[in-house]
Amino acid sequence: MAEYDFVAGRVEGLRERIAAACARSGRRPEEVELLAVTKFHPAEAVLAAYGAGLRSFGESRVQEAEAKLPSIRGELPGARLDMIGHLQGNKAKKAAALFDRVQSVDSVELARALGERARAAGRRIEILLELHTGEESKEGFESLDELQRGRDAVLECPALTLRGLMTMAPFGMDVAAVRSSFRKLRAAFELIRSDLAPGPGREAFDTLSMGMSGDFEQAVEEGSTLVRIGTALFGERSR
Repeated sequence: MAEYDFVAGRVEGLRERIAAACARSGRRPEEVELLAVTKFHPAEAVLAAYGAGLRSFGESRVQEAEAKLPSIRGELPGARLDMIGHLQGNKAKKAAALFDRVQSVDSVELARALGERARAAGRRIEILLELHTGEESKEGFESLDELQRGRDAVLECPALTLRGLMTMAPFGMDVAAVRSSFRKLRAAFELIRSDLAPGPGREAFDTLSMGMSGDFEQAVEEGSTLVRIGTALFGERSR
């Protein structure tokens, strides 16, 4: 794990930048969860990030997560594993058994498949619905109406918990376009939340996942409660 000794210092630096973004927007740092994107990085990177205090880890491929995580899961008490990449319906069974939270639910069919697979496995998993807010993004619900249908599909599945929304801002565009993407997601989040009946369901709907290594500070300023950081934490990934 010596190869990843630098991770602790980077976690500290990222937390400082998140705290500064919170201060600029009148928020508290503890409102923002830092998720380590470990895709294309070995198990040693996961263990280093865990040792630095992180408890949420994101993978984008079922096959990679399946090969990497089970062998070290016993060394990660209290950790949560997220699926953050596009998930095909035929991988729902494995995903429902492996992940604690799926952030990239982008269709009614996928939501129902995950619900059925989680129920069969005797598990309950958390769901974020992905909204397409940028021209370069290929995945995600395309409209608010579709997003609401996705919400209804999740709420109909007893093995699923609707936790919030996620998006990917357009890559490499100007700050105004990035902020516009984040504002669209936050507006959708507030609308979906207002439609939920008061009670545990509304209280559980609390996660706004937006912001990555290149734009997480703007995301925090726009209301993100979860930022997905890979490159700024581990360096460039190698396939």
